[in-house]
Amino acid sequence: MIYTFSAESKIRLDFLLRQKLPAAVKSGGFSNSKIRRLIIAGAVSVNGREIRRPAYEVLPGGNVAVDFEEERFFYEKKPDDIQFELSEKNVLFEDEFLILVNKPAFFPVEKTVVGPQKRDCLHDALVRWLWSRSPSLRNPPYAGIMHRLDHGTSGVILFTKQRCVNAAVHDLFESGTIEKTYYALCRGKNGGRVRKPRFTVESYIGRISPRSAPCKWGAVSESKGGLYSKTEFSLLGETVVSGEKCSAVEARLFTGRTHQIRVHLSGSGFPVVGDELYGGIPAERLMLHASCLSFVHPVTHVRLRIEAPCDFLPSALTQSAGV
Repeated sequence: MIYTFSAESKIRLDFLLRQKLPAAVKSGGFSNSKIRRLIIAGAVSVNGREIRRPAYEVLPGGNVAVDFEEERFFYEKKPDDIQFELSEKNVLFEDEFLILVNKPAFFPVEKTVVGPQKRDCLHDALVRWLWSRSPSLRNPPYAGIMHRLDHGTSGVILFTKQRCVNAAVHDLFESGTIEKTYYALCRGKNGGRVRKPRFTVESYIGRISPRSAPCKWGAVSESKGGLYSKTEFSLLGETVVSGEKCSAVEARLFTGRTHQIRVHLSGSGFPVVGDELYGGIPAERLMLHASCLSFVHPVTHVRLRIEAPCDFLPSALTQSAGV
């Protein structure tokens, strides 16, 4: 969400945001430290130029824009990130235009506007790795974020290496022509509400939790802001985890809504193991993995099928999947 303001007189940037933001964002909860974090994280621009200095003086008539996601901004928790450095073994595909890597669980994709400002992320790790191969570059190499995975989700994620392909890759995701497949490990509630080996869930989903709580999504009518979502699921078989019988599930996304797979599986009686927010049993991690991206390369026009191995499902179950 982008909020815009205009300065009526000469004023410090952080002072202006303290005056304007609480009235614009009805959920409130703005402390001085949070406003400073917004600025330092690069979420604020003045007259179209990113400003990271809270004491920056905005002149009369200056146009200020603040771009941030409220659900992430108003809920803070201590990060449980792992330490991670990208290496050749994590790279699934690379050419002069694209690079696809295998993201580990417990590592954020990009910087956040809450929490420690020195928090590492996959985007920064990728830039460091690309730069280490071309140390003569004066500026850091470009890496464009085209989509995201939850902090606890592992698997294949795509970045661009040149801005000239950003629009084409964006269109792949927006049009749904890029095929996204996931694996999940679920504990079926009373055996699950679905008995068929394949089933499809369609619903309108939106945020259902308060701004000060963990971001939780669920069924919301279209008239109340719910967004259409569709996922196709296949039950691959059963396995035992810590003495519990669990179902291995393959998910194919037709839309890309926040927490979509987690919401749809929970609503079908198959909460993801480790997903306590949606009724899953506790585990050392969220058992959700982005296993495959399949799409036509925007420049070469060759169809690519990029797969990331899953470390929490037996290979016999993943080999039986239709990916």
